[in-house]
Parts: sequence; structure tokens; C-alpha cells
Amino acid sequence: MKAIVFDRIGDPRDVLRLAEVPKPVRSPGHILVKTSWASINPGDGLFVQNLYPEPKKPKFPAQIAGNHGAGVVVEAAEGGTLLPGTRVAFSYVDVWAEYISMPEAWAIPVPDDYPLEKSAQMVNLVTARDLLDMSGAAPGEWIAVTAGNSTVSTMLAQMARAKDIHVLSIVRRRLALPSGESAALGASAVVELSSLDVPLGERIAEITKGKGLRAAIDGVGGPMAGDLIRSLSFGGKFIVYGGFSQERFSLHNFDILMNGVRIEPYLYRYFFEPPKAEDRAWLEDIVRTTKPEAFRVRSAGAHAADDFASAVRESFERPEAGKRFVAFGE
Repeated sequence: MKAIVFDRIGDPRDVLRLAEVPKPVRSPGHILVKTSWASINPGDGLFVQNLYPEPKKPKFPAQIAGNHGAGVVVEAAEGGTLLPGTRVAFSYVDVWAEYISMPEAWAIPVPDDYPLEKSAQMVNLVTARDLLDMSGAAPGEWIAVTAGNSTVSTMLAQMARAKDIHVLSIVRRRLALPSGESAALGASAVVELSSLDVPLGERIAEITKGKGLRAAIDGVGGPMAGDLIRSLSFGGKFIVYGGFSQERFSLHNFDILMNGVRIEPYLYRYFFEPPKAEDRAWLEDIVRTTKPEAFRVRSAGAHAADDFASAVRESFERPEAGKRFVAFGE
């Protein structure tokens, strides 16, 4: 079968290659899934660069890349509930391949008519919902998201809007979107850093009418993070889920102490363990609320496996263009 593999640690744009590898034999307790689409996410690059903690470490030679995707069950587990033909989303290992053997517990069943561009990036839908819940924001309050053009931020903004929570989207530059598209992606206000002519904290105070932010959800880091923390209302949260910037930020103890600020990390909930039985209703609600066409995901399309290199390059160099996928089937 076709798979995208690597034999050494490095930049995904340099070390990944398309290879023919043996089709996996279903292990006991596993299902065999035919991959439809696999999404390309920042975390996939971290795995290739060996930046994930144990046990998520590459094993050479020919380590299959990729962690998230969607497909169809072709062989069921003994006594399992996911029968052949069931469409599933999943976060596992060895995903950028035509077939995957995985424990049934890792697969999330989705309706046949649930869009592939959503199921193949269930990781982002789950992350967005978790981050919004962690914020603790109530209707009428403000939260800020950095990397505002990113998949997670635009998903979170739409989820927040459905709860009447205001989202301030912080972007490097505005995208050239069709009329009404920005509003459709959920943000109540946008701050474009490339054209900002006042300090960020001052602009946030103006937008929130002096109330500040209930939470700031940051996937970037750098000096801006300090500004966001100082813009939180008393008891606000600063939630870290990524770090695109290589720069650091500085704080004084009183920036935290005198404002009752809480700084919390977020690691994808299914990073180490599969969904629990009690998660099923929660996951079904995510699928139900994001299935309508009105819930937008910005997709840059699916690339054939033979064209994976351009998909990876564009994903890491122009992420604002939308989520890209590698297609192994339908």
C-alpha cells in the first residue's frame, strides 16, 4: 500500500517520502480502516521533528507519518460494534497510509453524510470545543484567540457565537475573503497586527469597553502573550495550546497575582488515551452541531498521495489558505 514515511528526524518538507509498504494485518481487538482523507496539522510536523513526548516517538526505518484522519471500516474487531462500512474519524498513529489497524476505541463513528473535510480533522473540532469550554466565558463576555485565521480559531469562534460569547480574533493580516465570509467565521472583532497603530492592550480595552478578556486562547506565544495576559479581567485565563513564535514573553509576578490570572496548558484530550465511553454523547453533539453547511471550515482541498509534498509545503508555509488533506480514497 502507499504510505508517507520518513527515515530520519527533520523538517517534514525535507524528510518525508512516498513509499510502498506492507498492508497492515488487523491485530486482535483492532479494526482495519481504509483511509479516505488525512489532515495535515502542526502536530504532524512536531512528530516528524521528534518533539512529542513518550510514547509518541518515531521508530525507524520507514516510520509512517500522520496522526489524524477519516475513513471506512473494512474489517471489524471481534465482538466489536463498528461494522464494515462504518465511517469513522480518528486520531492515532501511522495515519498517512491507505490502511490502518487500530483499536476500536480510537475510532469515532460519524454519519455517512458528515463532510470529509470535517471528519478528517476531528482533532480540530474537539480542540476548539475543549478550548471554549476551558475559557469559562459566559454569554456577553469577550475571549481572544491568536492565530485568528487558523482552523482551530475559526472553529472556536463559530462555536462561541452560538453561545453569544464575543470573540476577538487576532491575526497578522486580514485575509482577502469574499464579502460576509469573515462574519460567517464567527469573530465579533478582528485586530490586524500588521496595521495596528496603538498598543494591543489599548485596542483590546477599546473593543471590550474596558471590561477586558475573560480568556485569551493562544497558539502563537511571543511578546503578544504578555500583552494578552495583562488584558485579562480579574480571574481570567490564559490558555496555551501552541507556540508558532520562537520568541519569549515577559511578565512581572504582579501581572498574574494582582489580577488573579490563571495560566493553563491544553494538550489534545485524545493524545495519550482514546475516547472514553462517557465522551460519546459529547462527541455526538460536536458532530451534530458542526454538520450543517452553516458551520464553515476553510479547506484548501485534498491532494492525491503522489502530490503530498506540495500539500505539506503549503500547509506549513501558507496555513492561512485553509486546511489541506492527503486523499487515499473517498
